[in-house]
Amino acid sequence: MRSHEGSAELWVRRFHPVPGRPVRLVCLPHAGGTASSFFSYSRVLAAYADVLAVQYPGRQDRRHEPALTSVDALVEEIFAVLCPYDDLPLVLFGHSMGGIVGFEVARRLERAGRPPLGLIVSGRRAPDVYAEGDVHTRGDEALIAEMSALSGTDPGVLADEEILRMVLPAMRADFTAIETYRYRPDGARAALGCPVSVLTGESDPRVGLEQAMAWRGFTSGPFTFRSFPGGHFFLTPQQDAVTAAIAEDLCRLAQPAVR
Repeated sequence: MRSHEGSAELWVRRFHPVPGRPVRLVCLPHAGGTASSFFSYSRVLAAYADVLAVQYPGRQDRRHEPALTSVDALVEEIFAVLCPYDDLPLVLFGHSMGGIVGFEVARRLERAGRPPLGLIVSGRRAPDVYAEGDVHTRGDEALIAEMSALSGTDPGVLADEEILRMVLPAMRADFTAIETYRYRPDGARAALGCPVSVLTGESDPRVGLEQAMAWRGFTSGPFTFRSFPGGHFFLTPQQDAVTAAIAEDLCRLAQPAVR
């Protein structure tokens, strides 16, 4: 494996540093998303955790780097980059594609004997529930239509040809990664030993109730499910309620085990 010296400053953003927090929350963006999409969440959740947001290559200040086109590649990079941050217990929080990336990073950490404290998944079907997806193989117009349908991209971006052409390569790479992802069971082990918390939008066109509840089978630990009004990107209009739910999870996970 190549050296990751100096990689942390490329991959990790700490928007609101507050010392002395008991846990570290690692936020993983959706397809086409950026670390800055978690800025307002970080501002609130910094009261409960040291909040880190991951910046995938190929976007914003990393736009000149090639975007990665597989979940496995993202996971290996993020796993390596997080090594210096395990001085605090880690909680992983991912939205949409970030939920699957978080799940696979959690599995990778467990295999390395450094299990996370918990996983919070938002707006994502269980790992073995697949939807037919070929957006990554189609033209730009199909990709733009998908971005518009999910309502997660600023309409100003979709209307600006110059900006749109800058973000499309990273978006296509992310769609390639998530549409080609397939869950690979790890022997007889439960997928995760840590608690899993699932958040979903009640009218999400991409994630049904049963598909979200299927995450229950991917942990041998406690499972929590919450739904909120809204669609796939309910995180924005429901920020107060969602940050309160995540804060509740963080406080519960940070409590020392009762012996």
